[in-house]
Amino acid sequence: MEPRKIIETINLEKVYGNGENEVKAVDSISITIHEGEFVAIMGPSGSGKSTLMNILACLDRPTGGSYILNGMDVSNLSRTELARVRGKELGFVFQSFNLLPRMSAIENVMLPLMYRPDRPTTIPQRKELAMQVLQSVGLAERAHHLPSELSGGQQQRVAIARVLINEPILILADEPTGNLDTRSSEEIMGILHDLHGRGRTIVMVTHEPDVAAHTERILHIRDGKLHSDEKNGHLNPNKIKQTINSEPQKV
Repeated sequence: MEPRKIIETINLEKVYGNGENEVKAVDSISITIHEGEFVAIMGPSGSGKSTLMNILACLDRPTGGSYILNGMDVSNLSRTELARVRGKELGFVFQSFNLLPRMSAIENVMLPLMYRPDRPTTIPQRKELAMQVLQSVGLAERAHHLPSELSGGQQQRVAIARVLINEPILILADEPTGNLDTRSSEEIMGILHDLHGRGRTIVMVTHEPDVAAHTERILHIRDGKLHSDEKNGHLNPNKIKQTINSEPQKV
């Protein structure tokens, strides 16, 4: 059975300006991303990849076409409704980490729970859950350190833990290794690989071919259009098991 569609765009467009000054930053892009996929979006500066990412992240609305997120058409939602969708369904990993400098690692991780009344509400419950996700990214021993006391790679791991605490259906990573050295980049990609292996759906914008090579599929954007959609060979281990189990057994 085919996995459910997490992202479906149909002739998606984003137009800026009008008349002679009209610019199509996103030009009739139609893509489908299923649950459990790890997808990279690549393209040169000005290609439209960041505009596309902003729409997929519900930070902006398309000018035309449709964006269906987890079965719901979010194309024409109000800003308030989009904010609600972002808080409940999406998790963001940024190049600049975006941690609050005066909060410890565990406090930064707990922060999203303040906006989710359906999640644990007492402080002890939040701390316990935050410690669990910090443990999952190998950073439990640094839980009470401030961001300034952490390396870049450790800060990005805290940012990933902050994403995981809300259990989003979709993780969006914008140049997640852009501010990291080679070793830290490898560690972060290792964590993303692990999340992918556990069934997480991840869409990542990157301009680095070496980073994109870690994904199972690469979308190339050029002049606002989808230039190519390539399988990359790095399948989710769960999908491999499903394929093997679904194959007829030889006698």
